[in-house]
Amino acid sequence: MSSPHEKLASSLEQLEKLQLKGRRIFCSNEFSRAHRERLLKNDFLREVIKGWLMSWNPDTSRGDSSPWYDSFWEFCSNYCRERFGSNWSLSPEQSLQLHAEKNVIPGQVVIYSSKGSNNTIKLPFNTSLFDLKIQSIPKSDDIVEREGLRMYSVEAAVLKVSESFFLTHPLEARIVLSGIQDASNLLTRLLDGGHSAIAGRLVGAFRSLGHANVANDIRDAMKAADYDVRETDPFKQGPQLPIRIERNAPISNRLRIIWEQCREVVVDVFPEAPGLPRSSKQYMNAVDDLYIKDAYHSLSIEGYQVTPTLINKVRSGNWNPENSDEDRQNHNALSARGYWQTYQQVRRVVDQILQGENAAELVQKELRNWYRELFQPMVIAGLVPASTLAGFRSSSVFIKGSRHVPPRNEIVVDAMTTLFELLQNESKASVRSVVGHWLIGYIHPFMDGNGRIARFFMNAMLASGGYPWTVIPVDKRETYMQALECASVDQDIKSFAQFIANCVENPVLKQ
Repeated sequence: MSSPHEKLASSLEQLEKLQLKGRRIFCSNEFSRAHRERLLKNDFLREVIKGWLMSWNPDTSRGDSSPWYDSFWEFCSNYCRERFGSNWSLSPEQSLQLHAEKNVIPGQVVIYSSKGSNNTIKLPFNTSLFDLKIQSIPKSDDIVEREGLRMYSVEAAVLKVSESFFLTHPLEARIVLSGIQDASNLLTRLLDGGHSAIAGRLVGAFRSLGHANVANDIRDAMKAADYDVRETDPFKQGPQLPIRIERNAPISNRLRIIWEQCREVVVDVFPEAPGLPRSSKQYMNAVDDLYIKDAYHSLSIEGYQVTPTLINKVRSGNWNPENSDEDRQNHNALSARGYWQTYQQVRRVVDQILQGENAAELVQKELRNWYRELFQPMVIAGLVPASTLAGFRSSSVFIKGSRHVPPRNEIVVDAMTTLFELLQNESKASVRSVVGHWLIGYIHPFMDGNGRIARFFMNAMLASGGYPWTVIPVDKRETYMQALECASVDQDIKSFAQFIANCVENPVLKQ
């Protein structure tokens, strides 16, 4: 008779076969009853709803929402495909938000299907799915698919959403409309459906965006077909955005608008920059004096169990992974070593900034080297693959406990290029420090280490204004993470800016 451990191992083998396909969501009937119950009992699976399961790590707290947010869209696509076949799509409103790269996990996702039952399905962590019954699903050329999600195309969706969408989601509406450079696909739908009122709304919207050629093309074609088009601006009563949206990638427009919306908030709450110090040597000595505290707090925020003694051991060179198995396998020591190596690179950049060199140019050039130094010890020890050092991530990533889903890996390069353009054009060191710190986390360009990189980034930008090297205290971690979440989900940066300003004004921490 097999032992309990052997039975569990057999069940885990079944789970592994499914996970090797990149899956995290499963139908219950993909497991035998014995395997299913054993994996649930040992917290390797968790029930989403009856008949559906998700991968779970036994070491993960039951209250941790990260695995669910990580699996949310996979569940939606698999559940809908299983229940509706190809007879479904996300709502036009949700489709436009995803087209505009708004990736916050929604409280409720609305599914359109002629097989729907107008029923709300409650899901984990206060999320839900509502299957709205519609007469017929959109035509195939009105649907696009991304990572298993069936969505309305941009042109089909802008005809379907109500005028209120332009007021409640002005950023997303502007971003998707700015991506339309020719009116032909819109006009086909407008003319076939005789949508003169919608045409008037879109003419006003495009004209408001400064795209008069598209606006005039829609107006003239509708009038030629004898439709009465009354131009109205759907953005007129809503919040006005501070910049004109260009015809760039959606993620680029999103970041540019976010930056402009946030900068005055930061300027209002942040202390005035003191300017570059007269003595860069004195400044750098102060940075060196703070190193142990900085490493302790930054690593502890990420969950590493480090002590000043361990950090000092690594710093002094007494850490010897070549000859000590204990040092080689000690993740905390490896992380501390990577932090020390990165600090050396950051220190060199800060010193150059204090000499008057361009902070944005220097950091853009060195950022990936900082990341490589951070993980080089783990690669050498064989604990992570060498491909870790390649640079920007090549797959999706999720932030523990956050409803914000970082941009798709395919658009990370566009996002980072835009970020550094914004940094180059920003005159205030406070804005570069605060908004830049947040957006590194928002974009999450690397598979790991983004928080540590963001804090190094922040200090390099603070130095460009003569602000002191600033440590984020681990005992303020919850406040710090909540402020970042508020910025990423609601684009409200005030609490984060105030938090960083308080840390800058109180730079000396006690252990």
